[in-house]
Amino acid sequence: MAEQRTVRRGPGYGWLVLGLVVSALVACGVVGVRRLLERGDREAIVGVAVQTFPAIDESTLDPTQATVVAVLEREFGNPGDGPKYAEGNNEPWCADFVSWVMRESVVPLANPNSGSWRIPGVNTLQEYYQSTGRFTPIAAGYQPRTGDVLLYGPASPFSQHTNIVLTAADGVVTTMGGNEFGEIRMHRFDLAEVPDIVGFGML
Repeated sequence: MAEQRTVRRGPGYGWLVLGLVVSALVACGVVGVRRLLERGDREAIVGVAVQTFPAIDESTLDPTQATVVAVLEREFGNPGDGPKYAEGNNEPWCADFVSWVMRESVVPLANPNSGSWRIPGVNTLQEYYQSTGRFTPIAAGYQPRTGDVLLYGPASPFSQHTNIVLTAADGVVTTMGGNEFGEIRMHRFDLAEVPDIVGFGML
């Protein structure tokens, strides 16, 4: 029969075990909180993700620009989903969002194929701006203004995409767009650092 031994533990052993358990729970909690923060504060697609609507001096804007900014600020504070901006359709909705904002700003677009205010495709959006003499390619060196529309090709970090210029200064823009990680989001970046920007649709 094997000899049984009693292991005597000092008076602090229980506290040591309790401390280790609490430490493990706290560590797991921190990891969980960190994961929640990462889900709620996603990385930028390009440049820097902007979390707060920028203060824009309305005295520098014309009335149409000011209306576009007001619509964008309202939608940033109370965003809808894709079907809201796409007449109930479930589809990639970046161009739908641009179309919807322009209609709400009383400067509606006109789909060159249907005549509708809604232009659901980036290529058709570019076609519209070209047909109205309001498209300028990125290589032209145009300095964008608040309310202009940025158009991206498939090799950009956004892929083929479009969004709206909120602010622009010294080649750095703040944009707001729909269907960015499936949401309405804002980004700030240097135009020169983003590949495959096709050009601008001028307000």
